[in-house]
Order: sequence, then structure tokens, then C-alpha cells
Amino acid sequence: MTYKSLTAASLVALIMGAGGAMADTWRYAFEEAMEEVQGKFAQKFKEEIEANSDHEVQLFPFGTLGESADIMEQAQSGILQFVDQSPGFTGALIPEAQVFFVPYLLPADQDELVEFFRSSKTIKELFPPLYADQGLELLTMFPEGEVMMTTTNEVTSPADLNEVKFRVMTNPLLVEGYKAFGATPTPLPWGEVYGALQTGIIQGQENPAFFIESTKMYEVTDYITRAGHNNFTTAVMANKEFFDGLPDEDKQLVQDAIAASFDYIVDYQDGLTETSLEKIKEAKPSITITNLTEEQRQPFRDTADDVEQQFLEIGGSQAQAILDQMKADLDAVSGGAAEAEGEADADAEAKAEN
Repeated sequence: MTYKSLTAASLVALIMGAGGAMADTWRYAFEEAMEEVQGKFAQKFKEEIEANSDHEVQLFPFGTLGESADIMEQAQSGILQFVDQSPGFTGALIPEAQVFFVPYLLPADQDELVEFFRSSKTIKELFPPLYADQGLELLTMFPEGEVMMTTTNEVTSPADLNEVKFRVMTNPLLVEGYKAFGATPTPLPWGEVYGALQTGIIQGQENPAFFIESTKMYEVTDYITRAGHNNFTTAVMANKEFFDGLPDEDKQLVQDAIAASFDYIVDYQDGLTETSLEKIKEAKPSITITNLTEEQRQPFRDTADDVEQQFLEIGGSQAQAILDQMKADLDAVSGGAAEAEGEADADAEAKAEN
């Protein structure tokens, strides 16, 4: 199907549906399938809204209304009330959102990662005005899983990515990141990636394990590499004019549903990466999955400072403030985790002595 071929008439008919004229019908589009992480989050949001109000939420998974750029335009114009989209795509609208593509910035520890997204001042205070400038109300951001490279050839060092055409989202900093890794970054819409790998137009792409498994990217690649360089981030937004026009009780309803969905999706992802990798190995026993050692990761990690400087140059007027606050947020989370671990060790020692 050619998503761009949707006519204006068919688009309107599709999104309105039988109950489309109802004032309490809200439309929510996202970048993944119903049974993938964004779809699970959206289903929980729908469940919470409909259980606690008379409103209906219509869900539109990937491809229903077009590619990522299409659903963003529809959210900004008010055709959609809610949209879930990665900063990988919104980076063109909000350059500061590209900060999530500085490699090795986000923590690898899952508890620290979740606490960062739950409490970050960057997300809760600095980003909302930037999204508002684009007609969007930022409701939440959440992690979707460790990003892994899938390639047709083995990758254990940046040298192995030399001349490898590597699909990336249309995000300038992600392009710079893969250039720094030694690859030839190639922006492509997601709908073209499987075919491009199959025909050799590109030789690699990156995504969390659950997405590699569900989209069967392993069928057209032979190696999965865990370099530990990032965690896939996504953002749930509302059309700002719509959100601002809601009565206070409905604003609270939305915020409560978002909070419940965040907690749900964190629990849902527990063990998801390893389960997905096991499914991939069962489906394709010949696949090679490599978890790089710290020594092997170091050359990739060494590129982070250069990519960070690129972010400060292309990341918009608030780039420095965003980066500084994000590092402060991460330090607070890391410090809190270390303190909690120290207290746990002390408690264990005390119990042992008793």
C-alpha cells in the first residue's frame, strides 16, 4: 500500500467512522502496531479514558493514516487529538528533542532510566514550551527498549560499519551519530526499510528487540549487535488547542490516564527484550546476536563527545540548557540509585550481624 496515496476524502472517512461526529470521540495515532509497545500504551490509555468517562478513544496504528510525518501533521492540524511519535521524527520540528540521540547519554540501568523519565525536569519543565510552540501539548515521554543494530555483516567495531549504508530516521543528529560510528547514514521512511534491506540498498538499521522481532527485520539481516548506545524514546502529545479547550476535569482525566499508562508500559517491558531475542533465535537459529564487551564498546563510546558538540550546534536555541538540565537529571537519578544501593548494603550487613 502506498500510504501517501490516501485521498483527502478517504482520510476523512477513515478517521471519522460511524461515531466521528460525536464531540466526545478522541482520535489517537501512533508509529507502531497494536501489539507493539506504543500500541500497548495506547490501548491502556483508551481503557482508562473509557472506564472513567463517557468519551471514546479511536486508535490508529502505524500505516492507517500514513507515515510518521503524516500523523504529526494531522495532530498539529487538529484532525487527531493525540499522537505518539519518537523525537527521532519530531527533531525536525523541535531541534532540542534530538538530545535523545547523543550516544551513551541515557543510563543502561533500567531502574535509573525509568526514574529519569518519571521525574526529569527536562521533560516536565523545559520541553513542554518547545512542543507548545509547535501546537502540541507534551503529555509524557517513555523508553521503549535498548536500541540494537541489525546488519547483514558482523559489527564489533566502528571499522565494521565503514561504507555500510545504515537506515536512520530523518533526524540530523542521528545522521551525525552514525557518521561518527563510521557508517553511511541513509534516512528512509519505515515502510521502505524491509525491502531496502532485502534488495541490498541498505545493509543495516537500528531498533529495540521487540520491534526487530515483530517486524521480522531478522529475516533480511544476519547479525544483531548490542552496543549499548541508546534506548528508544517516544513522546505522547495532544493537539494543544484541543487540550487547552478541555474542561479541568477532562484535563485531569487525560493526565491520570497517561500516568496509569506510563506505569503499565514500564511493567509490560519487564523482560521484553530477552523474550524478543529468544523468539528471534527460535525463528532464525542462524542469527548471530552479539553483546559487545565494554572494551569493544569503547570506540563507539568515544564518539559521544563529538556528537554532543554537534547537538549544541544544531539542537536549537535551548540546546545548551536542555543538555545541562538533562545531565543534572541523570546525575540525580544515578546518585539516588547509588544511595539506595548503599542503604540496601548497609541493611544487609546489619541483618547479618544480628
